[in-house]
Amino acid sequence: MKKSFYDRCYSSLKKVPKGHVTTYKALAESIHSKAVRAVGTAMKRNKNAPKVPCHRVVRSDGTIGEYAFGKLKKIALLKKEGIEIEGGKVKNLKKYLYKFKSR
Repeated sequence: MKKSFYDRCYSSLKKVPKGHVTTYKALAESIHSKAVRAVGTAMKRNKNAPKVPCHRVVRSDGTIGEYAFGKLKKIALLKKEGIEIEGGKVKNLKKYLYKFKSR
């Protein structure tokens, strides 16, 4: 049975370890899609947080972005995992950015 778009997003996101983030765009690309906004919707509808760590998905410029439980909660979770946040953005995004492996 073919996985749904959301399930593919969640499966890929589970690969992002604590202390790292990914972007909506990178997550879309990891499942061979260009549907960046649909990835955002999938994160918004995630019913299995924090098992599916949608708090680890940020915008391409490092801005925190939205979170179902509020931006302050997202920032707190990221900081707890050791990610530096300054002015609502991941400080030094390259340092924390998870690189998905190509198939």
